[in-house]
Amino acid sequence: MTRRLLGTLFAGLTVTLALGTAPTAFAATAAPTVTSFAGTVALSDCSGSVVKLAGGADTDPALVLSNGHCLESGFPAAGQVIVNKPSTRTFSLLSPNGKSSLGTLRANKIAYATMTNTDVSLYQLTTTYAKIKQTYGISPLEISPDHPAAGHHIDVVSGYWRKVYSCSIDGFVYQLHEGDWTWKDSIRYTPECQTIGGTSGSPIVDTASGKLVGINNTGNEDGASCTLNNPCEVAQDGTVTVHQGTNYGEETYLFYGCLKPGNVVDLTNPACALPKPAA
Repeated sequence: MTRRLLGTLFAGLTVTLALGTAPTAFAATAAPTVTSFAGTVALSDCSGSVVKLAGGADTDPALVLSNGHCLESGFPAAGQVIVNKPSTRTFSLLSPNGKSSLGTLRANKIAYATMTNTDVSLYQLTTTYAKIKQTYGISPLEISPDHPAAGHHIDVVSGYWRKVYSCSIDGFVYQLHEGDWTWKDSIRYTPECQTIGGTSGSPIVDTASGKLVGINNTGNEDGASCTLNNPCEVAQDGTVTVHQGTNYGEETYLFYGCLKPGNVVDLTNPACALPKPAA
């Protein structure tokens, strides 16, 4: 898992699940207008975004999505799942052009976080979507309920660097191994998305729909195999491949089925596919 944070220039951890196939280099679809920074946030060492499920109420407590490896307490251990842990972390809400901060948002808890199978942290804020809209004129990014599709054009929008990386989804990885962590069904980018430290947690936006389909999290920096900052792809038959310079992200449709009305985390729902805490 690419740890590109904690006070270093490279503050971004990437997680992916390898299909075990070599990058397929899909022809990129025509790139539409670059995605706005509206809804994105900058953390102290990572990127993130204000997010909402389709059909969620404007009066619900707002949520900020980033990577599990971006937690203020450090990387969760392999197998660890965090639910409803108090937090006072702050986030800088960016203007639509990314050139300024509109204000500071504050969390009251980590609603959910893990680095098992995926690499996500979901913070609940002290304010609602409606209040953010009223105060700053900013709406949340809507999480797509659908699995992302190979070949689709995407923008990876970094609030930390205030930069947009544009490319396409090259394919999906059955398992991605990095150090002690394993992620499943991760997104592999085409080479144009050369994400760097600080882009961890950046929303991955499908530019055709405008919806969030994943979050950026790691990349193979040095060509090493399965080590920290050098994830390897593992196919279903166990074949291991390494693609130096390739970057990855994690899918977000898995949140559907795991949140009840009011943005309450419910891991007991049979439709929830996110990892659960150990008994």
